[in-house]
Amino acid sequence: MKKIILILLILYANFAFAASHPIQPGAYQTSLYLPLLKNKKVGLFINQSSLIRHVSLVDFLHKRGIHVTKIFVPEHGFRGDADDGDKISNSVDVKTGIPIISLYGKKTKPTSEDLQGVDVLVFDIQDVGVRFYTYISSLQRLMEAAIENNKSLIILDRPNPNGFYVDGPVLDPKSKSFTGLQPIPIVHGMTVGEYAKMLVGEEWLDVMPKSKAKELKLTVIHNVNYTHKSLYEPPVRPSPNLPSIQSIYWYPTIGLLEGTIISVGRGTDKPFLQFGHPDYTTAYTFVPTARMGARHPMYENQICHGWKLPENKQEILKMIDGKLQIKYLILAYQAFPDKNLFFPKNDKGYPQSLIAQISSGMNAAEIRKSWEPKLSEFKKIRKKYLLYKDF
Repeated sequence: MKKIILILLILYANFAFAASHPIQPGAYQTSLYLPLLKNKKVGLFINQSSLIRHVSLVDFLHKRGIHVTKIFVPEHGFRGDADDGDKISNSVDVKTGIPIISLYGKKTKPTSEDLQGVDVLVFDIQDVGVRFYTYISSLQRLMEAAIENNKSLIILDRPNPNGFYVDGPVLDPKSKSFTGLQPIPIVHGMTVGEYAKMLVGEEWLDVMPKSKAKELKLTVIHNVNYTHKSLYEPPVRPSPNLPSIQSIYWYPTIGLLEGTIISVGRGTDKPFLQFGHPDYTTAYTFVPTARMGARHPMYENQICHGWKLPENKQEILKMIDGKLQIKYLILAYQAFPDKNLFFPKNDKGYPQSLIAQISSGMNAAEIRKSWEPKLSEFKKIRKKYLLYKDF
Protein backbone atom coordinates (compact mmCIF):
# COMPACT_ATOMS: atom_id res chain seq x y z
CA MET A 1 0.00 0.00 0.00
CA LYS A 2 2.83 2.44 0.90
CA LYS A 3 4.48 1.76 -2.47
CA ILE A 4 1.23 2.49 -4.35
CA ILE A 5 0.76 5.73 -2.40
CA LEU A 6 4.36 6.76 -3.21
CA ILE A 7 3.83 6.12 -6.94
CA LEU A 8 0.60 8.15 -6.89
CA LEU A 9 2.37 11.01 -5.12
CA ILE A 10 5.17 11.01 -7.71
CA LEU A 11 2.66 11.00 -10.58
CA TYR A 12 0.73 13.85 -8.95
CA ALA A 13 3.94 15.83 -8.43
CA ASN A 14 4.93 15.36 -12.09
CA PHE A 15 1.46 16.40 -13.24
CA ALA A 16 1.48 19.44 -10.96
CA PHE A 17 4.92 20.50 -12.23
CA ALA A 18 3.87 20.11 -15.88
CA ALA A 19 0.70 22.10 -15.25
CA SER A 20 2.56 24.96 -13.57
CA HIS A 21 5.56 24.84 -15.94
CA PRO A 22 4.12 24.33 -19.45
CA ILE A 23 6.45 23.70 -22.37
CA GLN A 24 7.11 26.84 -24.37
CA PRO A 25 8.63 26.62 -27.86
CA GLY A 26 11.52 28.84 -28.84
CA ALA A 27 9.22 31.20 -30.77
CA TYR A 28 7.62 32.20 -27.47
CA GLN A 29 10.96 33.56 -26.15
CA THR A 30 10.52 36.82 -28.02
CA SER A 31 12.86 38.86 -25.79
CA LEU A 32 15.76 36.64 -26.92
CA TYR A 33 15.39 37.11 -30.67
CA LEU A 34 13.47 40.33 -31.37
CA PRO A 35 16.62 42.39 -30.63
CA LEU A 36 18.48 40.25 -33.19
CA LEU A 37 15.91 41.15 -35.85
CA LYS A 38 15.59 44.86 -35.15
CA ASN A 39 16.62 47.01 -38.14
CA LYS A 40 17.30 43.83 -40.17
CA LYS A 41 15.78 42.51 -43.39
CA VAL A 42 14.35 39.16 -42.37
CA GLY A 43 13.62 36.01 -44.35
CA LEU A 44 11.31 33.51 -42.64
CA PHE A 45 11.18 29.77 -43.26
CA ILE A 46 7.74 28.94 -41.85
CA ASN A 47 4.42 27.19 -42.33
CA GLN A 48 1.09 26.84 -40.51
CA SER A 49 2.86 25.46 -37.41
CA SER A 50 4.91 28.65 -36.92
CA LEU A 51 2.74 30.10 -34.19
CA ILE A 52 3.20 32.15 -31.07
CA ARG A 53 0.20 30.75 -29.26
CA HIS A 54 -2.52 31.42 -31.87
CA VAL A 55 -0.73 34.07 -33.93
CA SER A 56 1.37 33.34 -37.04
CA LEU A 57 5.01 34.32 -36.62
CA VAL A 58 4.88 36.49 -39.75
CA ASP A 59 1.89 38.43 -38.40
CA PHE A 60 3.49 38.74 -34.96
CA LEU A 61 6.71 40.17 -36.38
CA HIS A 62 4.92 42.37 -38.91
CA LYS A 63 2.88 44.05 -36.17
CA ARG A 64 6.05 44.76 -34.19
CA GLY A 65 7.71 46.56 -37.04
CA ILE A 66 10.15 43.79 -37.98
CA HIS A 67 10.95 44.10 -41.68
CA VAL A 68 10.11 40.68 -43.13
CA THR A 69 11.12 40.69 -46.81
CA LYS A 70 10.73 37.03 -47.84
CA ILE A 71 8.77 33.97 -46.73
CA PHE A 72 10.21 30.56 -47.64
CA VAL A 73 7.99 27.49 -47.39
CA PRO A 74 8.63 23.72 -47.27
CA GLU A 75 6.58 20.69 -48.35
CA HIS A 76 2.81 21.24 -47.87
CA GLY A 77 3.16 25.01 -48.39
CA PHE A 78 2.57 28.11 -46.25
CA ARG A 79 -0.82 27.00 -44.98
CA GLY A 80 0.14 23.31 -44.68
CA ASP A 81 -2.71 21.95 -46.81
CA ALA A 82 -0.89 20.67 -49.93
CA ASP A 83 -0.56 16.95 -50.61
CA ASP A 84 2.64 15.05 -49.83
CA GLY A 85 5.02 15.50 -52.76
CA ASP A 86 3.03 18.34 -54.33
CA LYS A 87 5.10 20.98 -56.09
CA ILE A 88 4.43 24.28 -54.34
CA SER A 89 4.35 27.43 -56.47
CA ASN A 90 5.71 30.84 -55.55
CA SER A 91 3.08 33.36 -54.50
CA VAL A 92 2.43 36.41 -52.31
CA ASP A 93 0.98 36.50 -48.80
CA VAL A 94 -2.35 38.28 -49.26
CA LYS A 95 -2.35 39.70 -45.73
CA THR A 96 1.11 41.30 -45.76
CA GLY A 97 2.11 41.41 -49.43
CA ILE A 98 5.35 39.56 -48.66
CA PRO A 99 6.67 37.29 -51.47
CA ILE A 100 6.40 33.55 -50.74
CA ILE A 101 9.12 31.36 -52.24
CA SER A 102 8.64 27.60 -52.41
CA LEU A 103 11.57 25.39 -51.45
CA TYR A 104 9.91 22.10 -52.27
CA GLY A 105 9.88 20.55 -55.73
CA LYS A 106 12.45 21.48 -58.35
CA LYS A 107 14.13 23.94 -55.99
CA THR A 108 14.93 22.95 -52.41
CA LYS A 109 17.51 25.64 -51.57
CA PRO A 110 17.28 29.44 -51.78
CA THR A 111 19.33 30.97 -54.57
CA SER A 112 21.54 34.02 -54.17
CA GLU A 113 18.81 35.99 -55.95
CA ASP A 114 16.21 34.72 -53.45
CA LEU A 115 18.39 35.95 -50.59
CA GLN A 116 18.88 39.44 -51.98
CA GLY A 117 17.28 41.82 -49.54
CA VAL A 118 17.70 39.38 -46.64
CA ASP A 119 20.13 39.97 -43.75
CA VAL A 120 19.05 37.20 -41.40
CA LEU A 121 17.09 33.97 -41.85
CA VAL A 122 14.68 32.57 -39.26
CA PHE A 123 13.61 28.90 -39.27
CA ASP A 124 10.47 28.04 -37.28
CA ILE A 125 8.84 24.73 -38.24
CA GLN A 126 7.24 22.00 -36.12
CA ASP A 127 9.06 18.74 -36.88
CA VAL A 128 8.08 15.23 -35.71
CA GLY A 129 11.52 13.67 -35.31
CA VAL A 130 11.44 11.20 -38.21
CA ARG A 131 14.16 10.93 -40.87
CA PHE A 132 11.82 10.75 -43.85
CA TYR A 133 9.82 13.82 -42.74
CA THR A 134 11.28 16.37 -45.16
CA TYR A 135 11.44 19.44 -42.91
CA ILE A 136 14.93 18.55 -41.65
CA SER A 137 16.11 18.19 -45.24
CA SER A 138 14.72 21.67 -45.92
CA LEU A 139 16.57 22.91 -42.83
CA GLN A 140 19.85 21.51 -44.18
CA ARG A 141 19.44 23.23 -47.54
CA LEU A 142 18.60 26.51 -45.81
CA MET A 143 21.74 26.20 -43.67
CA GLU A 144 23.87 25.59 -46.75
CA ALA A 145 22.40 28.63 -48.49
CA ALA A 146 23.08 30.74 -45.38
CA ILE A 147 26.74 29.69 -45.42
CA GLU A 148 27.17 30.22 -49.16
CA ASN A 149 25.59 33.70 -49.01
CA ASN A 150 27.04 34.79 -45.66
CA LYS A 151 23.67 35.09 -43.92
CA SER A 152 23.06 34.49 -40.22
CA LEU A 153 20.44 31.91 -39.21
CA ILE A 154 18.19 31.87 -36.16
CA ILE A 155 16.36 28.65 -35.33
CA LEU A 156 13.31 29.01 -33.11
CA ASP A 157 13.40 25.52 -31.67
CA ARG A 158 10.27 23.45 -31.09
CA PRO A 159 9.82 20.28 -29.02
CA ASN A 160 10.03 16.92 -30.77
CA PRO A 161 6.82 14.90 -30.12
CA ASN A 162 8.82 11.72 -30.87
CA GLY A 163 11.91 12.95 -29.04
CA PHE A 164 11.75 10.37 -26.25
CA TYR A 165 13.52 7.54 -28.14
CA VAL A 166 16.01 6.72 -30.90
CA ASP A 167 15.52 3.70 -33.17
CA GLY A 168 15.65 2.26 -36.66
CA PRO A 169 18.24 1.49 -39.31
CA VAL A 170 20.82 4.21 -39.96
CA LEU A 171 20.55 5.52 -43.52
CA ASP A 172 22.85 3.92 -46.06
CA PRO A 173 24.48 6.73 -48.11
CA LYS A 174 23.46 4.83 -51.27
CA SER A 175 19.81 5.50 -50.35
CA LYS A 176 20.33 9.24 -49.90
CA SER A 177 17.41 11.39 -51.10
CA PHE A 178 15.42 14.41 -49.94
CA THR A 179 13.55 12.04 -47.61
CA GLY A 180 16.87 11.20 -45.98
CA LEU A 181 20.09 13.14 -46.45
CA GLN A 182 22.19 12.00 -43.51
CA PRO A 183 23.36 8.77 -41.77
CA ILE A 184 20.74 8.95 -39.01
CA PRO A 185 18.14 6.39 -37.88
CA ILE A 186 14.45 6.67 -38.69
CA VAL A 187 13.71 8.09 -35.22
CA HIS A 188 16.59 10.42 -34.30
CA GLY A 189 15.39 11.79 -30.96
CA MET A 190 16.50 15.39 -31.57
CA THR A 191 14.87 18.78 -31.93
CA VAL A 192 15.61 20.74 -35.09
CA GLY A 193 17.95 22.97 -33.07
CA GLU A 194 19.93 19.98 -31.86
CA TYR A 195 19.94 18.45 -35.33
CA ALA A 196 21.27 21.69 -36.82
CA LYS A 197 24.08 21.71 -34.27
CA MET A 198 24.95 18.15 -35.32
CA LEU A 199 24.98 19.04 -39.04
CA VAL A 200 27.51 21.76 -38.27
CA GLY A 201 29.59 19.85 -35.73
CA GLU A 202 29.90 16.69 -37.82
CA GLU A 203 30.54 18.72 -41.00
CA TRP A 204 27.69 16.95 -42.78
CA LEU A 205 26.50 19.98 -44.75
CA ASP A 206 27.03 19.93 -48.52
CA VAL A 207 29.49 22.81 -48.62
CA MET A 208 33.11 22.87 -49.73
CA PRO A 209 35.38 22.64 -47.96
CA LYS A 210 33.46 20.68 -45.32
CA SER A 211 35.02 22.76 -42.55
CA LYS A 212 33.17 25.78 -43.97
CA ALA A 213 30.07 24.47 -42.13
CA LYS A 214 31.50 25.86 -38.90
CA GLU A 215 31.42 29.37 -40.35
CA LEU A 216 27.63 29.41 -40.09
CA LYS A 217 26.39 32.20 -37.82
CA LEU A 218 23.84 30.02 -36.04
CA THR A 219 21.66 30.96 -33.06
CA VAL A 220 19.23 28.47 -31.51
CA ILE A 221 16.47 29.89 -29.31
CA HIS A 222 15.74 27.09 -26.85
CA ASN A 223 12.45 25.58 -25.73
CA VAL A 224 11.53 26.21 -22.09
CA ASN A 225 10.51 23.41 -19.69
CA TYR A 226 11.23 20.74 -22.29
CA THR A 227 13.30 17.57 -21.88
CA HIS A 228 13.55 14.41 -23.96
CA LYS A 229 11.23 12.76 -21.47
CA SER A 230 8.50 15.29 -22.26
CA LEU A 231 5.36 14.18 -24.09
CA TYR A 232 4.65 17.21 -26.23
CA GLU A 233 1.52 17.53 -28.37
CA PRO A 234 1.73 20.13 -31.17
CA PRO A 235 -1.22 22.57 -31.02
CA VAL A 236 -1.78 22.30 -34.79
CA ARG A 237 -1.21 19.45 -37.21
CA PRO A 238 2.36 19.63 -38.54
CA SER A 239 1.17 18.34 -41.94
CA PRO A 240 -2.18 17.31 -43.46
CA ASN A 241 -1.90 13.60 -42.72
CA LEU A 242 -0.72 13.92 -39.13
CA PRO A 243 -3.92 15.29 -37.57
CA SER A 244 -3.38 13.93 -34.05
CA ILE A 245 -0.69 12.95 -31.60
CA GLN A 246 -1.74 9.32 -32.14
CA SER A 247 -0.91 9.62 -35.85
CA ILE A 248 2.39 11.28 -34.95
CA TYR A 249 3.30 8.43 -32.56
CA TRP A 250 2.52 5.75 -35.17
CA TYR A 251 4.05 7.65 -38.09
CA PRO A 252 7.64 6.30 -37.79
CA THR A 253 6.39 2.70 -37.72
CA ILE A 254 3.55 2.83 -40.23
CA GLY A 255 5.52 5.19 -42.45
CA LEU A 256 7.66 2.15 -43.32
CA LEU A 257 4.65 0.82 -45.23
CA GLU A 258 4.71 3.83 -47.55
CA GLY A 259 7.53 2.21 -49.49
CA THR A 260 5.17 -0.66 -50.29
CA ILE A 261 1.84 -1.01 -52.09
CA ILE A 262 -0.07 -0.86 -48.79
CA SER A 263 -2.35 2.07 -47.93
CA VAL A 264 -1.61 3.72 -44.59
CA GLY A 265 -4.99 5.42 -44.43
CA ARG A 266 -4.28 8.60 -46.36
CA GLY A 267 -7.64 9.84 -47.60
CA THR A 268 -9.39 8.82 -44.37
CA ASP A 269 -9.87 10.55 -41.01
CA LYS A 270 -7.35 8.15 -39.43
CA PRO A 271 -4.11 8.33 -41.45
CA PHE A 272 -1.30 6.20 -39.96
CA LEU A 273 -3.79 4.64 -37.53
CA GLN A 274 -4.71 1.87 -39.96
CA PHE A 275 -3.28 0.09 -42.97
CA GLY A 276 -4.61 -2.22 -45.64
CA HIS A 277 -5.10 -3.20 -49.27
CA PRO A 278 -8.04 -4.32 -51.45
CA ASP A 279 -6.54 -7.83 -51.74
CA TYR A 280 -6.42 -8.61 -48.03
CA THR A 281 -9.32 -10.61 -46.56
CA THR A 282 -9.45 -9.26 -42.99
CA ALA A 283 -12.74 -8.14 -41.48
CA TYR A 284 -11.61 -4.57 -40.76
CA THR A 285 -12.11 -2.20 -43.71
CA PHE A 286 -11.69 1.44 -44.69
CA VAL A 287 -12.22 3.43 -47.89
CA PRO A 288 -9.78 6.21 -48.91
CA THR A 289 -11.51 9.21 -50.49
CA ALA A 290 -10.33 12.54 -51.90
CA ARG A 291 -9.86 15.23 -49.25
CA MET A 292 -7.49 17.99 -48.12
CA GLY A 293 -3.92 16.73 -48.22
CA ALA A 294 -4.95 13.60 -50.14
CA ARG A 295 -6.63 14.65 -53.37
CA HIS A 296 -5.91 11.30 -55.02
CA PRO A 297 -5.12 8.80 -52.24
CA MET A 298 -3.92 5.29 -52.92
CA TYR A 299 -6.90 3.00 -53.72
CA GLU A 300 -9.26 5.96 -53.90
CA ASN A 301 -12.92 4.88 -53.39
CA GLN A 302 -11.88 1.23 -53.04
CA ILE A 303 -12.57 -0.96 -50.01
CA CYS A 304 -9.29 -1.74 -48.27
CA HIS A 305 -9.14 -4.69 -45.86
CA GLY A 306 -6.53 -4.47 -43.16
CA TRP A 307 -5.78 -3.65 -39.55
CA LYS A 308 -6.69 -0.88 -37.11
CA LEU A 309 -4.09 0.33 -34.61
CA PRO A 310 -4.72 1.29 -30.97
CA GLU A 311 -5.61 4.97 -30.46
CA ASN A 312 -5.34 5.30 -26.68
CA LYS A 313 -2.24 7.42 -26.07
CA GLN A 314 -1.00 5.50 -23.05
CA GLU A 315 -1.53 2.19 -24.82
CA ILE A 316 0.43 3.42 -27.85
CA LEU A 317 3.34 4.59 -25.71
CA LYS A 318 3.36 1.28 -23.85
CA MET A 319 3.36 -0.67 -27.14
CA ILE A 320 6.08 1.46 -28.72
CA ASP A 321 8.31 1.35 -25.63
CA GLY A 322 11.12 3.14 -27.45
CA LYS A 323 11.09 0.88 -30.51
CA LEU A 324 9.79 0.87 -34.06
CA GLN A 325 7.10 -1.80 -34.25
CA ILE A 326 8.37 -3.50 -37.41
CA LYS A 327 6.09 -6.44 -36.63
CA TYR A 328 3.41 -4.59 -38.61
CA LEU A 329 5.60 -4.40 -41.71
CA ILE A 330 6.31 -8.12 -41.34
CA LEU A 331 2.60 -8.86 -40.83
CA ALA A 332 1.60 -6.85 -43.90
CA TYR A 333 4.21 -8.65 -46.04
CA GLN A 334 3.41 -12.15 -44.84
CA ALA A 335 -0.33 -11.68 -45.31
CA PHE A 336 -0.06 -10.23 -48.81
CA PRO A 337 -1.03 -12.71 -51.57
CA ASP A 338 1.59 -11.76 -54.19
CA LYS A 339 4.80 -10.95 -52.35
CA ASN A 340 6.62 -10.06 -55.59
CA LEU A 341 4.45 -6.95 -55.81
CA PHE A 342 4.74 -5.85 -52.17
CA PHE A 343 7.86 -3.68 -52.57
CA PRO A 344 7.74 -1.49 -55.71
CA LYS A 345 10.84 -1.73 -57.86
CA ASN A 346 13.53 0.96 -58.11
CA ASP A 347 12.58 2.88 -54.95
CA LYS A 348 16.11 3.87 -53.99
CA GLY A 349 14.90 5.92 -51.01
CA TYR A 350 13.52 2.85 -49.24
CA PRO A 351 16.00 0.91 -47.02
CA GLN A 352 17.18 -1.80 -49.41
CA SER A 353 18.55 -3.92 -46.57
CA LEU A 354 15.13 -3.92 -44.92
CA ILE A 355 13.51 -5.15 -48.15
CA ALA A 356 15.98 -8.04 -48.29
CA GLN A 357 15.46 -8.87 -44.62
CA ILE A 358 11.66 -8.87 -44.81
CA SER A 359 11.69 -10.84 -48.07
CA SER A 360 14.03 -13.48 -46.62
CA GLY A 361 11.75 -14.10 -43.65
CA MET A 362 13.87 -12.58 -40.88
CA ASN A 363 11.95 -11.92 -37.69
CA ALA A 364 11.79 -8.59 -35.84
CA ALA A 365 14.52 -9.48 -33.32
CA GLU A 366 16.93 -10.52 -36.08
CA ILE A 367 16.26 -7.35 -38.03
CA ARG A 368 16.72 -5.16 -34.97
CA LYS A 369 20.04 -6.85 -34.20
CA SER A 370 21.30 -5.95 -37.67
CA TRP A 371 20.87 -2.25 -36.90
CA GLU A 372 23.75 -2.42 -34.45
CA PRO A 373 26.49 -1.15 -34.15
CA LYS A 374 25.58 1.82 -36.41
CA LEU A 375 22.62 2.71 -34.21
CA SER A 376 24.82 2.76 -31.10
CA GLU A 377 27.39 4.85 -32.94
CA PHE A 378 24.74 7.40 -33.86
CA LYS A 379 23.53 7.58 -30.26
CA LYS A 380 27.06 8.56 -29.18
CA ILE A 381 27.19 11.29 -31.82
CA ARG A 382 23.73 12.54 -30.84
CA LYS A 383 24.73 12.96 -27.19
CA LYS A 384 27.28 15.62 -28.15
CA TYR A 385 24.65 18.00 -29.48
CA LEU A 386 21.75 17.70 -27.04
CA LEU A 387 20.43 20.99 -25.70
CA TYR A 388 17.92 19.38 -23.33
CA LYS A 389 18.07 16.69 -20.64
CA ASP A 390 17.98 13.25 -22.24
CA PHE A 391 15.55 10.41 -21.59
